[in-house]
Amino acid sequence: MVSIQQLTKIFGRQYAVNEISFEAQKGQITGFLGPNGAGKSTTMKMATGYIRPTAGRVVLEGIDVEAEPLQAKRITGYLPEHNPLYLDMYVREFLRFVASAYGLKQPGRKVDEMIELVGLTRERSKKLSTLSKGYRQRVGLAKALIHDPKVLILDEPTSGLDPNQILEIRQVIKDIAVDKTVILSTHIMQEVEAICDHVVIIDRGNLVADDKLTVLKEGLNDTTGIILEFEQEVDQKVFEEAGFEPQAIGERSYLINSERPDLRAELLRITSEQDLPLVSLTRAQNSLEEIFHRLTQKSEA
Repeated sequence: MVSIQQLTKIFGRQYAVNEISFEAQKGQITGFLGPNGAGKSTTMKMATGYIRPTAGRVVLEGIDVEAEPLQAKRITGYLPEHNPLYLDMYVREFLRFVASAYGLKQPGRKVDEMIELVGLTRERSKKLSTLSKGYRQRVGLAKALIHDPKVLILDEPTSGLDPNQILEIRQVIKDIAVDKTVILSTHIMQEVEAICDHVVIIDRGNLVADDKLTVLKEGLNDTTGIILEFEQEVDQKVFEEAGFEPQAIGERSYLINSERPDLRAELLRITSEQDLPLVSLTRAQNSLEEIFHRLTQKSEA
């Protein structure tokens, strides 16, 4: 588990991070979001011991990062946004160097395991300077994982990857999260929705959300939205005459919003009475992008 407790960082008179607290649990992937300049990277650097907080604590698996920095680093894997690599080294050579620095037994076997895990088999003998950004990201992920850390902190892990590579790395992250605590910072909302269980959002250094993704979506639904899909296009006047304002969201799909708690029974009655060829009726939820926008806009107000 990762416990962030009243974490604060002040640069001059500017609060980069202002007393934020949250927990990330083992076996879950926590998405860490915020606009540019919100304090995400500063928080992650404090969590990994790269910079000291002005106040507050970071505790990783019971280890205080500031009080026991070496012990904390031994159990932490970190992929920063700007992935530092020795570009004059070869892939396998570099990873073997990292494994030796951690004092791993049988470093060659571990290096081969990481190369296969992150999909670097064809690039294993290439010089790092010749790799694309996407493959350099894979090397960085292998470096973060090579000592089998209990805590994994990833800053934009799929940056520079093509769509197929993104899917592959997402699956790697999901697989390794089974027995690790993973914190993932990204600006790609679809990525968080695809693999994260828990979401933390900060804005201007302040915590504005900390909950399960499903709870966040339900909590911000101040209106009820119903999506109706039909076999063929229907006349919207049927719903307008009943006091609704349908929005066409596809050739045969419509979104109806209302402040009433649940419209499903009434809409089913209308479609039945009018003999409309209904295919499906589902409740709409806010996307993470909409939630993010509303929470960060609220913070600015």
